[in-house]
Amino acid sequence: MAQAYLFVHFREKTTPDGEQVYFGISRDGFHWEAVNDGAPVLWAYYGDKGVRDFTITHSIETGKYYIFATDLSLSYGMRNQYHNSWDEIGRNGSKYFSVWESEDLVNWSDQRLVKIGDDDFGCLWAPDLIYDKENGEYVLHWSSSHAANDYGPKKIYYSTTKDFVHFSAPQVLYEKEDSGVIDSAIYEENGVYYLFVKSESNPAKIILLRSDHAAGPYVRMESFDESMKDVESGLYEAPTAVQLDDSRWCLFLDYYGVPGAGQGYVPFVADSLASGKFVRSDAFFSFPYGYKHGTILPITEEDYERIKNHDWSDHGYQ
Repeated sequence: MAQAYLFVHFREKTTPDGEQVYFGISRDGFHWEAVNDGAPVLWAYYGDKGVRDFTITHSIETGKYYIFATDLSLSYGMRNQYHNSWDEIGRNGSKYFSVWESEDLVNWSDQRLVKIGDDDFGCLWAPDLIYDKENGEYVLHWSSSHAANDYGPKKIYYSTTKDFVHFSAPQVLYEKEDSGVIDSAIYEENGVYYLFVKSESNPAKIILLRSDHAAGPYVRMESFDESMKDVESGLYEAPTAVQLDDSRWCLFLDYYGVPGAGQGYVPFVADSLASGKFVRSDAFFSFPYGYKHGTILPITEEDYERIKNHDWSDHGYQ
């Protein structure tokens, strides 16, 4: 049976409704449509009262779906507690992730806040989840600055869980000697794990690494650098990918080179992750508006219809 796709994302707006949970759906992975008429499907009422940088997974262990997000509102916080300073967010931003869970993708729990690590961490950015087949657990990974280097260049950290309630103490998953790294995304293909990250310099682009283990160590794939040679430096982040029915991979990079609503995902297609060879393919994709920093989950046709036809009016602020 053909699979469909769910894209969990936010919208880059100056008003608080942008930094909430949005759903997009697609039958083919190329043509996307808005859910709930382009309004949020879930709202953040706790923490910073805004959420960004989503991941979604379906747990083999619990049978539930989980959404994890960065607990951050620029709409409220940048003007208020963060005093218009990205550095202050990096040091003093939330030490929590916002989490929702569901058994059917339409009826979701209330938002809860999950603290990972201790107060020596700066803001916890851009969570992502991958199932570690080798150890039968989920690897939650994210980027953060840390007191150990005076909140300097960020590293990718990870913690493991089986129940999404209890998490192991954070460890470093990947650090780059000559720059900070953010926005990690890991995928498994034929028993090999592939890590996309945004390198903040040298180069200021997305890079790809591989490992035989979900928690590394990871080694850089130079074949992917060739795929990125024509992509402008410093304008793309938040890689997310999905494997299509025909086994090809679609990689989406979040373009932030223009302000506000003009931003959104740009697609690249590859025959395999192992090849590292991605071709930019804008002409084959369409989005109803600019999707920002999210994750794609393969779903069934039944899931697609349920999400599309659900009455979302009781989930958000009315």
